[in-house]
Amino acid sequence: MRPPKQAEGVPTPTGGSHWPQRLWHGAPVLLTWLDLDQRFGHVNDTHRRWLGIDPAQLIGKRLIEVIGVANYERARTALEQAYAGHSSSYEGELFNGRERRYAHGNFAPDFDEDGRVRGVFTALVDITERRELELRLHESERRFFSAFQHAAIGMALTGPGGRFLRVNDAVCHMLGYTEEELLTLGVADVTHPDDMATDAEQMLQLLSGQRENYQLEKRNLHKDGHVVHLQLAVSLVRDEEGAPLYFVSQAQDISQRKAFEDALQRERELAEVTLRSIGDAVIITDPQSRIRSLNPIAEAMTGWRSAEAQGLPVEAVFQLFDAVDGRPVANPLRTAIDNNTIADLAGRTLLRHRHGFDTPVEDSSAPIHDHAGNVVGGVLVFHDVSETRAFALKLVHLTQHDTLTGLPNRSQLQDHLSQALANARRRQQRVALLYIDIHQFKQINDQHGQTAGDSVLRAFVAQLQRSLPAEAQLVRYGGDEFVVVLSALDSTSEAASLARALIDQGEQTRVDGLHALGLHLGIGISVYPDDALDPETLLQHAETALVALRSQDVHGCRFFTASMDERARARRGIESALRQALPRGQLSLHYQPRIAASSGQIVGAEALLRWHVRGRELYKPDQFIPVAEDTGLILPIGTWVLRQACRQARAWQQQGHRIPVSVNVSPVQFQHVDFPDWLDDALAGSGLDPGLLELELTERMMMSGGDVTGSLLQRIRQRGVRLSLDDFGTGYCSLSYLKHFPIDTLKIDRVFVRDVIGDADTATITSAIIAMAQRLDKLVVAEGVETEAQAAFLRQAGCAELQGFLFAAALPVDDFEKLLTEPARAT
Repeated sequence: MRPPKQAEGVPTPTGGSHWPQRLWHGAPVLLTWLDLDQRFGHVNDTHRRWLGIDPAQLIGKRLIEVIGVANYERARTALEQAYAGHSSSYEGELFNGRERRYAHGNFAPDFDEDGRVRGVFTALVDITERRELELRLHESERRFFSAFQHAAIGMALTGPGGRFLRVNDAVCHMLGYTEEELLTLGVADVTHPDDMATDAEQMLQLLSGQRENYQLEKRNLHKDGHVVHLQLAVSLVRDEEGAPLYFVSQAQDISQRKAFEDALQRERELAEVTLRSIGDAVIITDPQSRIRSLNPIAEAMTGWRSAEAQGLPVEAVFQLFDAVDGRPVANPLRTAIDNNTIADLAGRTLLRHRHGFDTPVEDSSAPIHDHAGNVVGGVLVFHDVSETRAFALKLVHLTQHDTLTGLPNRSQLQDHLSQALANARRRQQRVALLYIDIHQFKQINDQHGQTAGDSVLRAFVAQLQRSLPAEAQLVRYGGDEFVVVLSALDSTSEAASLARALIDQGEQTRVDGLHALGLHLGIGISVYPDDALDPETLLQHAETALVALRSQDVHGCRFFTASMDERARARRGIESALRQALPRGQLSLHYQPRIAASSGQIVGAEALLRWHVRGRELYKPDQFIPVAEDTGLILPIGTWVLRQACRQARAWQQQGHRIPVSVNVSPVQFQHVDFPDWLDDALAGSGLDPGLLELELTERMMMSGGDVTGSLLQRIRQRGVRLSLDDFGTGYCSLSYLKHFPIDTLKIDRVFVRDVIGDADTATITSAIIAMAQRLDKLVVAEGVETEAQAAFLRQAGCAELQGFLFAAALPVDDFEKLLTEPARAT
């Protein structure tokens, strides 16, 4: 073994010849010299300080004996390269006993005078701390770029020249490019030309140090060319000397928000145009009832121009007086704003013009709310009272009230009941719902006629109203069914007392010319919150209580109890039997003729579903069809009905009777994605001319589907199938359907036909509907025609076709075919 020779040419520092030895032993590195047998020939003293090992104990020992097999194998390749005459290095893990360290080692061959390797110098540095710092830095960078790459918002790094250096997935998704594609582009390549100048100016301000960051809404261009609206937040990263390195941009796609804003702007413009062109006068105020604006009609009716009225109290412009005694009338807008409610003018009221003349007006006042529900102003809508306005109000009233009794109808019950429950919830009180039924009222119609029956119902309502407290609401729910909503109860005994009073009063109903009516009432009662918490369940439970009462064939009243599940069991029974009805052949179609009003000829037929078992009607359609719709059974049943009606119409066509057949379509069936295919299959399978099939739809079906419904109706109409709007006039916005949807036929609901003789308003409305339909080139069919007087009126009004018991009920096929061969009924 030979110690390393001092390198030639290395000067000895002043102060002694031991400087190389001090450098060897004092260096903060583990230095060794190994001979050709890999035995330690020289070891510096740093081993003692670092490892606690006396260097003298290592001399002569082989390297593998000292460092162990595992460490030796890690450094073996580098060591062998040094013994082969090539300098090498190793960096990696080494173990000092049980302690894992990280080291960097350099291995240099030591050559003799002949250039042969005689040993190897090793220098080993412990870089464990540095390695840990590097790992932490690497992990920090990895986490940063992971967060960058997967951030929910768009992130991009761009160079000072505007080229993309790095982009995350969100940016790629927003602009439609891959990451590789974007890295070949710059900001200018994806920015809308009209927005580039603003963005570039802001970037220059960052580069010049005028600002530290900026935010900007701008338009970018998607790869496919469409505009993407972005909200940008941009900052600049500089190096230690302040030189710009790159921009950091955060981007949010606000295209949808911009679309909403554009739509809102269009709505505002539309509202402005509407206010200026609407036939009613409109005044808008601030929360203190100071004038903000008047539309042109309001200017004309008050004599004030909008500009000069701004800021004035509403009473200075909108001056109201009682038409009877001339006294000033309190402005309803004050009430509306103060109480946060809608307020109307009561009684006959006059509006005084700025120049002194008066105009009779009707008015509605309401608060204006912001998105949080805060009152931010008020609106007055008013008009002069005229025959046209009175007719319009009557039409609206008819949609919400029963024409016979004047009571709110079932469409209003939900609102009344919801409001009552909300008030009771706040005040911690009860609400009772009384479901009233007149037992066997049908017998009165059968014995005395419908006109007499109507008189009885009007007298009956008058009797009930004598016993109702002021806070109670009476609603006509059906033919002989009524509902009372009794609010602000402290105990259920109040409901029981009222029910008994209503029974006493109702059973005393008398009508001149009719003796011994013998009315018997049944009342089912449910109570909030004891029995239910929502309007639907409360009504259902009251009806269940009434059914339980009637099932025992008794009169009087009964409260709902949890054990009353007869109705639910009956419904389950219908569902169970209905599942077998179609495969067992229990369902059939009956056909009710449609008669030409002018000639009495049969010109069409409506297919109506019936359920018979062994010749007896098992359930009526209004009993089993709702169950079929709720359970989805209406889909196979409706498809069968459609096919069967098409086959029958085709059979009549082949017999020489070319009459169209109309089929009622369930909303569940119509809204199913496969309905067009079912319709095509029915037509193709029967060979029927599409013009001989008519689909009857309700207004609710058309209203619920939006644009999808309009598209589907157009597709059906393009097939040649006719479309009929059933129960016309009983829903909402009927006129809009006639404008937007390809309707061929309007069916006037039986509720108008029933009252067309005895009620002048109903007659006027019915005539107006027929006249309007004729102007729109629509066929009008009146259903529910039961008397000659009704038929004569409808014929005179111009109704094209009539349908009802006056001509025939719904008949089996054989009976209907007999009618086809009979002479036309004289008109």
